[in-house]
Amino acid sequence: MNEEKNRLDRFNLSDSITIGQGVTFVGSISARGYALINGDVKGEISVDHLQVGQYGVIRGKIISREMGVQGEIHNEVSCSEHVLVYSTGLINGKLSYGELEIQKGGRVAGIMDQSFKIERTK
Repeated sequence: MNEEKNRLDRFNLSDSITIGQGVTFVGSISARGYALINGDVKGEISVDHLQVGQYGVIRGKIISREMGVQGEIHNEVSCSEHVLVYSTGLINGKLSYGELEIQKGGRVAGIMDQSFKIERTK
């Protein structure tokens, strides 16, 4: 929990959006900050940090810098830095990433491509 809070502290939450459980959104989302998806989204999402909650389902193209997936993503994902698939998470489709972390029980199905290289500090 503290790790997630530290990540959120880096983003300006005024440039953020939340799609709550029970909400269906069709269209495009673009924000420099944070997006929390706990509802159903059909369309494109472009944000710095994406968190797909346990009840979140996204069908569409996603571009982000960092993301955590507790729910489901179907289609194409491009994440330049870190992807964390939690134990309840599913990514189904094409995934391009810098770093990928999958907790036990988390699932990734489809094509994976580590096309972004992360520079490590010594």
